[in-house]
Amino acid sequence: MGRPRTSLLDRERITTTALQLVDEQGDFSVPQIAKRLGVQTGSVYHHVDGRDGIVELLRERVASAIDPKTLDITPWDAALESWARSYRAAFAAHPRAIPLLMTSPVRAPRVLEQYERAVALLLNAGFAPHSVMPLLIALENLILGSALDLTAPETMWELTEETATPLLAEALAAAPEGRADQAFDVGLTALMNQARTTHPAH
Repeated sequence: MGRPRTSLLDRERITTTALQLVDEQGDFSVPQIAKRLGVQTGSVYHHVDGRDGIVELLRERVASAIDPKTLDITPWDAALESWARSYRAAFAAHPRAIPLLMTSPVRAPRVLEQYERAVALLLNAGFAPHSVMPLLIALENLILGSALDLTAPETMWELTEETATPLLAEALAAAPEGRADQAFDVGLTALMNQARTTHPAH
C-alpha cells in the first residue's frame, strides 16, 4: 500500500488533540494524544519537543485568540485595557489550560513577541523600565484569575441556618448579575487607575 495522501500526524493535529484533552480533563499525556490520533506514542515525539514542546504549542494556540491590534490603539491606557479584555476572552475559552500554562516558563516565540509589544507600549508611554513588569504581571494575575472565575458557579456562597450571616445575605441579594464580569471590571478599573497615577505624565 502507498503512503496516505494526508498525514495522520502534524503539529496542528497534536495541538488540537492536546487542547481537547485539556478542555476535557485539565491535562494531557503524550500516550493519550497518540491513542486519540491512532498512532504510536513514539510518532508524536517526531513532531514535537516532548511534553514541554506541546505545552508551548498549547500556549501559542490559546494566545492566538488575543487580538494583537489592541496594542495599536491610542492612548496607551486604552490599548492596555483593550488588550487585557481580549487576553481574558482568549483564556476564558480554555480555562482548564490556565494552571497548566501558568506553571511553566513562556518560550513560545509568538507569545514572547506579544509581550515584547506590550512592554514597548509602556516604555514608549514613558514608564520606567523597573515599573513595566510589575504592572504587566499584576494585569496578567487579574486576567487569568478572572478567566478561571468565569467557570465557577454564579452562586459561590451557600448560606446555611447553622451560621448567621445576615450582612453577607444582604450583600449577595444586592449584587448585580454577572458576578465574574462585574468583579473583573472593578479590578481592571482599579489597576488602570493605579497605572495612570504612577504614569510620568500624570
